[in-house]
Amino acid sequence: MPKTLIEPFRIKSIEPIRMTTQSERVELLEAAKLNVFRLHADDVLIDWLTDSGTGAMSSRQWGAIMEGDESYAGARSFYRLETVVQRITGMNFFVPTHQGRAAEKVLFTAVCQKGELVPNNCHFDTTRANLEVLGVEALDLVIPEGLQPSVIHPFKGNIDLARVESLLNAEGDRIPFGMITVTNNTGGGQPVSLANIRAYSALLKSYGKPLIIDACRFSENAMFIKMREPGYANTPIPEIVREMFSYADGATMSAKKDGMVNIGGFIVLRNEEWREAVRNVLILTEGFPTYGGLAGRDLEALAVGLDEGMDEDYLRYRLRTAEYLGERLAASGVAFVKPTGGHAVYIDARTVLPDMPIAHYPAWALCNALYLEGGIRGVEIGSVMFGKRLADGTETYHSMDLVRLAFPRRMYTQSHFDYAAEVIDEVKQKAATIRGVRITKQPQYLRHFTCECSWVDA
Repeated sequence: MPKTLIEPFRIKSIEPIRMTTQSERVELLEAAKLNVFRLHADDVLIDWLTDSGTGAMSSRQWGAIMEGDESYAGARSFYRLETVVQRITGMNFFVPTHQGRAAEKVLFTAVCQKGELVPNNCHFDTTRANLEVLGVEALDLVIPEGLQPSVIHPFKGNIDLARVESLLNAEGDRIPFGMITVTNNTGGGQPVSLANIRAYSALLKSYGKPLIIDACRFSENAMFIKMREPGYANTPIPEIVREMFSYADGATMSAKKDGMVNIGGFIVLRNEEWREAVRNVLILTEGFPTYGGLAGRDLEALAVGLDEGMDEDYLRYRLRTAEYLGERLAASGVAFVKPTGGHAVYIDARTVLPDMPIAHYPAWALCNALYLEGGIRGVEIGSVMFGKRLADGTETYHSMDLVRLAFPRRMYTQSHFDYAAEVIDEVKQKAATIRGVRITKQPQYLRHFTCECSWVDA
């Protein structure tokens, strides 16, 4: 067989890209207050800000949209999606939401109390914020290898079981449930092994605590298990997925990732313990339980997309795409989180910009440099996203400063990745000229989305 792994699809609709110049991008970034979130999408050449809701839907999904039942209550589109979710997860209670952060908000509001504590391998930004706004502590307990970008480990997303047990012994009365994020977005899109999920679940249950999976990228996690975990090489992806969910008592999902859709999410629970509370919050904030903030056509597209996201040919291509860019970066001497994750490549900004003080936000600065050099939009996963400005004006900083290049599903071709590799190499060569930033305006929560910045030497 040829060594080149081709895209397992053909393209039948295209969207033009506006080719900006570097001088234009300088002005555009200044107008955006040095925050790539504030750029107009039309001014971005390659948009790797996020893989959430940005991918291309299939012809089968577009066909399913025409079957959407837009009835307010009891739409057949809901029951079709419910059947798919129940088959995939093995859980009976299903509630749709308009996206993942809504699922988090509904679940946490229903079952959490101020002063409680929720452990996770790593909470991503909205998960952490939705807990903290309720006065709940969000604690990250990923294994030590998960915080070391250059260290190779097959499952760097694993939770540290010894620290979990110590926490349960010391703070068990504060813990309503444990979480695990698959794959671990904060730490480089790294997978979690089935052995780790199984042991974590058993540990929580020995203390009477449920396990909730943040399942945004459950299919990608399952593919890593198939490729890396002993005993699963010949196991079909749906069987791995079913076992993964079998250890959980519930899950939240942003279906805009492995659901292969542009909008949507859900909560799924194994029993009815939290059912009524969740449903009451849902009706208050999202809508009736059979549509949950989504149109019937969205429910139909998701019912198809969940199965398409588990296709092994697609998943093999998906993971290989990240691996390919990693190989190109390694050849250029650009440091990144190793091994590459499932949905993105995470550049280690502290290594690329070793002389930049953390107080000048090296990952944010590198994001800006990638846009200025080649029109590439990534996202900072570092001290702007996960740091905080305290009441006395001091800052807390994150353990890593990464630039995530997250790839929309079924959207970009190899030539886009080759172009990006050239741009990143050029930025690395100009590292000494890259300027840091200071934050001049920020909200209390999730500051990275809307904050305003200026150059440190301005």
